[in-house]
Amino acid sequence: MVPNIAVILTNAQRRILWVNDDFTHITGYTLPEVMGKSPGKILQGPKTKPEIVHQIRQGLDSELPFQGEVINYRKNGEEYLCKLVIHPVYNEAQALTNFIAFEVDGNVVDGEVPISLLNLEDKYSSSSLKGIDEMRLYLRMKQTIEEEKLFLDANLSLRGVADILSTNTKYLSQVVNHNAKCNFQQFINVYRVAEAKEKITDPEYNNLTLFGIARQCGFKNKSTFYKVFKEVTGVTPRKYLKQ
Repeated sequence: MVPNIAVILTNAQRRILWVNDDFTHITGYTLPEVMGKSPGKILQGPKTKPEIVHQIRQGLDSELPFQGEVINYRKNGEEYLCKLVIHPVYNEAQALTNFIAFEVDGNVVDGEVPISLLNLEDKYSSSSLKGIDEMRLYLRMKQTIEEEKLFLDANLSLRGVADILSTNTKYLSQVVNHNAKCNFQQFINVYRVAEAKEKITDPEYNNLTLFGIARQCGFKNKSTFYKVFKEVTGVTPRKYLKQ
């Protein structure tokens, strides 16, 4: 069985831009908790060897790949052996833009981990780094959808968001599938349900029916709203309101 592989994307200043779900599974930290922070300050602790930290910093300062093991700490304070690789990422002008790290929990992995992501030499040295491009597009899409609340538009489509981001539907669909583990419509519906949950319990909307609230959150169809709401929350809208 392939182990959980934490992925950390930072900017050139080594501040976290994005982490995947496996990072949360291994460390206990979610993306909002670590965004903009240094991975080392979050994960390192009393038993983290200073010489290993120095080696990592030397590699990053020299813009060289690093591969090794370090004692890290989960959010609950538990220590674990982290096997990791870090690689610098460059743009087409060969300017440093990011660092990407792949990490596995050495406490649950015996011996050598048979996964190609722990060997970045060939896959991530190219300036046309597809994985990084995907992450950048994913982050840009999330930011646009959240800041402009595009999900409130009942007619929002994959094509519409692709046009806003000046990309194509194939790339956007791929980005959502790879990073959110769902299709575009499911991705948007999660935002709509979150908005509905807020409005359902807000006295300001007491004059509206549940479906009236759902329509304000981007749902067109009553049965779809009930179905999606239960899929996301595990309960019906009415039961959620009672709780």
